[in-house]
Amino acid sequence: MSYMLLIVEPQGQRADRSLEEGQALYQRMVDYSHKLESQGILRGVNSLKSEAVRLNKRAGKSSVLDGPFAEAKEFVGGYFLLDCQTLGEARAWAEECPAAEWATIEIREVGPCYT
Repeated sequence: MSYMLLIVEPQGQRADRSLEEGQALYQRMVDYSHKLESQGILRGVNSLKSEAVRLNKRAGKSSVLDGPFAEAKEFVGGYFLLDCQTLGEARAWAEECPAAEWATIEIREVGPCYT
């Protein structure tokens, strides 16, 4: 089964770090991804910037809202897509993720949207 570990970060947190601090944290995340890869369970990984655009379409009309979004206190800063046998296994890997020290790790099983 596939599980996604979503890294949910507080807005503005990255701006509070020095370049050296940011690079050191990033390296920890790279090392973590190499560990997942060596175990054969990493299916995808990316870091995401905080800037975003929201789009919705209602009654045939599209609406686009450029970020940043004042009401948002958090944003998805990245993800790891893992191939694990159980939620418990995915949770154990999430507990090893360095980002758990400064962000929230949301664990979701990948599946069809109709269930």
